[in-house]
Amino acid sequence: MSNAPQFGRLITAMITPFTPTGGVNLEEAQRIANWLIDQGTETLVIAGTTGESPTLAHEEEAELFRTMVAAVKGRAKVIAGTGSNATSTAIKATQMAEALGVDGVLQVVPYYNRPSQEGLFQHFKAVAQNTNLPIMLYNIPGRTGRNLEPETVSRLTQFSNIVAIKEAAGNVEQVKKLRILLPAYIDIYSGDDALTLDFMEQGACGVVSVASHCAGPQIREMIDAYSAGDKTTAYQINQNLKPLFDGLFMTTNPAPVKAAMEMMGFHPGGLRLPLVELTSEEKDRLKAILVQTGVISVPA
Repeated sequence: MSNAPQFGRLITAMITPFTPTGGVNLEEAQRIANWLIDQGTETLVIAGTTGESPTLAHEEEAELFRTMVAAVKGRAKVIAGTGSNATSTAIKATQMAEALGVDGVLQVVPYYNRPSQEGLFQHFKAVAQNTNLPIMLYNIPGRTGRNLEPETVSRLTQFSNIVAIKEAAGNVEQVKKLRILLPAYIDIYSGDDALTLDFMEQGACGVVSVASHCAGPQIREMIDAYSAGDKTTAYQINQNLKPLFDGLFMTTNPAPVKAAMEMMGFHPGGLRLPLVELTSEEKDRLKAILVQTGVISVPA
């Protein structure tokens, strides 16, 4: 594990706030971004899964990248979600983001068309050879239908701008294998808040987090404590936050975290179909969790 991960230890996969009429709310996005940085986030992922990338138009993504780069100016890094299941689209989106000044790109495993491991290798190779930006690979087989095998990731390290992987297969053994196979400079991030410490036990350096929208300081403290060797403190914080980690995934992300942000006083807006908002029962459950974990207080 490298001592100083290029993108830090706490990365937030940021929501995309929408206006009441369903457009991207750039003003609120800037407000949320700066607040997240104040809460301990070192890098923001813009237009990832949590940012509802499947329903964002390319023009909206470009406007988000441009706005976020200007908004956080050196206070944090910006990673653009520019992956696609069409290699040509991923390359074009990545080059667009590079021109807008982002610090890196997140490249998800191509979804739906279920390429072979050789197909995955060729896809990521093509993207890497067509940008100078640092690349974070993103493995999330629950959404893509295909696992990016550790051996394939190892092959990809021949491309010097592939520098990290967000691992969201939920498989501790796979992280263990990645850490054995990959050079030390490749940073491994947990893609699941609930598994951050389990993955760090196997050599991961931190997390690409959703829960940091609600508990950034605590998550940062947990990671920093673990990194400093204070596992007791780290595991105590993890235990305290477990209801939050679980609650934010009671249904498809980002519906719960957007509801939570609204309860915290932000204006995340709704979700774009086919995603729908939480039911009233789910909102009640989530509110109770936010109170229990100290994210919000009960009105006097």
